[in-house]
Parts: sequence; structure tokens; C-alpha cells
Amino acid sequence: MVRFTGTLSSVSDLPPKIPGMGPGWGIEKNTGSPRRRSPNTREIRSLGMLYRRDLCGGEKRGSSIGKTKRGKGTKLMAVADGAGIPLAIHAASASPHEVTLVLNTLKERFVRKKLVRLIGDRAYDSDPLDRSLEKQGIELIAPHRFNRIKPVTQDGRALRRYVRRWKIERLFAWLHNFRRISSRFEYKIENYLGFVHLGCILILLRGYF
Repeated sequence: MVRFTGTLSSVSDLPPKIPGMGPGWGIEKNTGSPRRRSPNTREIRSLGMLYRRDLCGGEKRGSSIGKTKRGKGTKLMAVADGAGIPLAIHAASASPHEVTLVLNTLKERFVRKKLVRLIGDRAYDSDPLDRSLEKQGIELIAPHRFNRIKPVTQDGRALRRYVRRWKIERLFAWLHNFRRISSRFEYKIENYLGFVHLGCILILLRGYF
């Protein structure tokens, strides 16, 4: 079968004329008036950009915030079992020493069963703390400091358990995976401690379920 085709219109090889784009992505009309000056680029960016210094321009404040060598912050104390599961969590100001916060941390434990032994680093080498825990039936296992002058109180056989202390460091590594725990944004310490408890619940669920 043969059929006649219609005539084809000639297509130019040149591309069509594209109108210019304005600063607001609008199409400018091709008029004879002179082209208006586009606004400053910095002014356009400033409308849609919010810098962090605009939100946190003041000094860090809130309850239980103390001074440290790096600035102001909050100290988080934790007690974990042999599997790294948190047993007690306590948040306080960063100024006091860890030795003064041990007894308050034990009061915040989640379990009713009393602890048998407590393993700490050299910062917990304190005879008053050792006697206080001994009255509660808890054995403190902490290596002595290098500059210790008083007689030795730690038994070398019990210090063998010190190699398991890395599990508490792993617990803090798990907690620091949560941004609301690694950096405190709450003004009140109770709100921040609530997020820490929520992180402990998630760690507990991941460990047993």
C-alpha cells in the first residue's frame, strides 16, 4: 500500500531563544527597560540560614553544671554488671570528684539486690570510701595510685578482677551513641537524666531481646 505523506515544516538548527532567569527564579519579560540589579547574594542566604551562634549565644547554664578544664559540663556516673548492663545511673555537677559521688550513685541503682564488689580505676583509691563501702558489705577493688604514701590495703588476688573494668567503658560507649546523652541540651538535670534512663532501657532491650 502506498500513501501520501504531508509536507514537513523546516526546523532551524539554531536553539530557540531562552528568556533570562531572575533572582527569584522567575522569567523576565523581554522589555526595553534596563535590567534591574539583582539583590546581594549574602542577603538571600541570610534569609534561609540560621546559625548555631544565634541559638546558643549565651553562656551555658542550668542545674548541676560545674566548671572543668574544658569548660562547663555535667558528670555522669554509672554502675554496670559483668555483661555491661547498667545497674545504677547518677548525674551531678562536673566539679566534685568521683569519690564523693559513689554513695549517691549506689542509692540510684535499679535492682534491689545488694552489690558484692565494686571495681574502679585509680581515681577511686580512697580509704574513707573503702571503709564506707565495707560497712555496706561491698568490696572495693581499685589499684593504688603511684604517689600513695599510706600502707597498701588492696589484695593482689582481688585485683585480678580489674581486667574486667573495660565493660563499664563499653557501657559509656553505648550511651554516647545517643546524641541527647552525649551532649546535654536540657536546662534541668531531671530532664537530662530521663533521657539517660531511656537510653539504658534501650540497651537493656537490645541485650535481652
